[in-house]
Amino acid sequence: MFCLAALMAAVSLSFAASRIVEDGGTGPYKAIMQEESTLQAHTVFVPQDLSKFNAQHPLPVLVWGNGACTNSPWEHYKFLNEIASYGYIVVATGYIPMDEEPYRGPMSTTEQQIESIDWVFAQNADQSSPYYGKIDLKNICVAGMSCGGLQTLFNCADPRITTLMICNSGLFNQQNANQAVGGMPMPPKSKLKEIHTPVIYILGGEEDIAYGNGMDDFHRIDHVPACVANFPVGHGGTYRQPHGGEFSVVALGWLNWQLKGDAEAAKMFKGADCGLSKRQGWTIEKNALMDK
Repeated sequence: MFCLAALMAAVSLSFAASRIVEDGGTGPYKAIMQEESTLQAHTVFVPQDLSKFNAQHPLPVLVWGNGACTNSPWEHYKFLNEIASYGYIVVATGYIPMDEEPYRGPMSTTEQQIESIDWVFAQNADQSSPYYGKIDLKNICVAGMSCGGLQTLFNCADPRITTLMICNSGLFNQQNANQAVGGMPMPPKSKLKEIHTPVIYILGGEEDIAYGNGMDDFHRIDHVPACVANFPVGHGGTYRQPHGGEFSVVALGWLNWQLKGDAEAAKMFKGADCGLSKRQGWTIEKNALMDK
């Protein structure tokens, strides 16, 4: 029975799909996008060579939810792969995109982000896992675009979260709730009080359909450090551009600061003359707690 089980596991692993995206990204750890037999309906982006990571140099975690509640990161895979190439494990909601075709199928759920967090904890503790002892469980960002941002805010109270990244998104209020797509999570604005970590909103400027919601969220958050960065490209962001475009630059700056304690990355956001305020096309607003 044991041999049969081992054989079945090996066969299952052999059929796990994977794909090298944009030569593995521009970071120092060339990444791979792959399925995991231990986590259904999710896609993992991770450095190809895990031997470089251990308990002293672990992989911080990015959990990602997709736009339109899509159950595949097909719109964001370049962006997510680029982040992984800088030494992160990225666990995205939904099925692996093996080609350029849009995903067409049932919508994702808010629970899938919680499944992602549960999975990294289980993998880090499993001696048979390639990720055993290599994941930084104290540094987890939960993030998402559009509907994925709403899913993130729905899950924001989870105590395992270290920081949040809300992209092209924001909670609806009573006045514009009718604009939401059916099936989207619809937490009330009071949900923002459950945020217990620093949070960044990355929006596409005034042409972004989520601009009003995201800016309203930001102006309501006064109990944790919060900022909002805008780049005038509209709701679609730059995710599908090579290596995720400008949104990757800002996301990596935030993650490197919040999850790796990178003092140089912090300069992008901290101070009256922060780096993002001088980066072409970008604007940034911060609440009173950001520069303390």
